[in-house]
Amino acid sequence: MGRFLVTDHGALGHGRMLAHQGINAAIAAAHAAGGGTVVVPAGRYLCFSLRLASHVTLHLDAGAVIEAADPALHGGAYNLPEDNGEQLYQDFGHSHWRNSLIWGDNLNHVAITGPGRIEGRALTRDGPGSRWRAQAGERPLSMQDMTPAQVAALERDHSAMAGLANKAIALRECRHVTLSGLTIDGGGHFAILATGCQDMVLRDLTIDTQRDGIDLDCVERCVVENCRVNSPNDDAIVIKSSLALGSLRPSQDITIRHCRVSGFDPGTMLDGTCGTTQTHAPDRDRVTGRIKIGTETNGDIRRILIEDCHFQRSRGLAIESVDGGVVEDITARRLTMDEVTSAPIFLRLGARLRGPAGTRVGAMRRITIEAVTATGIDAHYPAAIAGLPEHRIEQVTLRAIDLTYQGGGTLEDARRAPPEVPDAYPEPSMFGTLPAWALWLRHVRGLTISGFHARHLAPEARPALVMSDAADLCITEAPALGLTEGSAPCLP
Repeated sequence: MGRFLVTDHGALGHGRMLAHQGINAAIAAAHAAGGGTVVVPAGRYLCFSLRLASHVTLHLDAGAVIEAADPALHGGAYNLPEDNGEQLYQDFGHSHWRNSLIWGDNLNHVAITGPGRIEGRALTRDGPGSRWRAQAGERPLSMQDMTPAQVAALERDHSAMAGLANKAIALRECRHVTLSGLTIDGGGHFAILATGCQDMVLRDLTIDTQRDGIDLDCVERCVVENCRVNSPNDDAIVIKSSLALGSLRPSQDITIRHCRVSGFDPGTMLDGTCGTTQTHAPDRDRVTGRIKIGTETNGDIRRILIEDCHFQRSRGLAIESVDGGVVEDITARRLTMDEVTSAPIFLRLGARLRGPAGTRVGAMRRITIEAVTATGIDAHYPAAIAGLPEHRIEQVTLRAIDLTYQGGGTLEDARRAPPEVPDAYPEPSMFGTLPAWALWLRHVRGLTISGFHARHLAPEARPALVMSDAADLCITEAPALGLTEGSAPCLP
């Protein structure tokens, strides 16, 4: 496999002229030769869309920067989004791939490697929401008081997106993919969107972005390791199973390990200042930056391992099924969290059911969460596990959990009866301030707790544990819940 210098194909690295034609020519030449490595040497390369090819590695040398061009300034446009028909069940960003800085469709053995840098600050984070006819659950309840104009400012019309790009890297139905060593400074709606891809490795990536970091949608056999993702406005690393490809597909056999996620001010992870000026995300809850399973969950999600990860100034671990998918065989272990801006652990089985007629409530079962230490937790939200009256979350194990809350709950908080809101967008804030300070359970069967320790720094008027419709519980060594080994046998 040969090496193909982009400068030999007309790409200039002085940052004043568009370079995407030369880089695309080098990629095409490598593909025509049966494969190879396209080398971007040190320099600044101003680009509209770059199209990847099978058996080609795009390598950014040290000092190489691919800069997203601005259509308003640089006299060009990004590739138009595909015409996929009417996309009812997920938003514009999830439903298109070609309107990106770098994209690939139905490729084999493709890679983008560093240590160079992608600067995507000219990418837009915007795009219209889904065209789903039943709008309940389309947006978090925390946005319910926003005016139509305020929502429109975040969700631009389809026509306004022509010529713009809202993803740094987008891959559709690609196999044997490697992304490694890169830095992404600003990724638009998604720094990396992988949909329907198989056999992926994402390693040693550094991402500081305006919205989502890494989205794995209907992905199979994937490892994400040693990545740093800062995303105060949305999720850092997220696993989904949407209908973007027009059919039910699973996400399965995915490992996320040795990663760090955060919600510092945009750009301040990269410059090392780790700013904390921004307090809230666009959904009007506190900053995001977490690891999550969901929200899009039409297909099943199974055999997921999340281990040895650190959350800093972000929402906690969220595992959700609200669109009919079965979420099962999930393990999260050895997680640390500092300054948790929402619930440290949030499991939700809901009935948003954003899908075709006949979509039914899914299931959530066989979830193990162990060796979690979290500090500075927002007082409004204990760890929470909430299913539905006829659809309990089943077979959950919490083991070796250590939580430190800010505290400050009132007697009024303790008397609250949170609403069911079955079709609401899943966020801890959907229930309002919860009546427990440490652990809240509702519609759960088969919960095992072994070693649950928690404390609050300010006085608390709420009980540590509140539960309803909770069956087949086995709780041992849980002094924070007012239970110790021997005083809380397995409860039928």
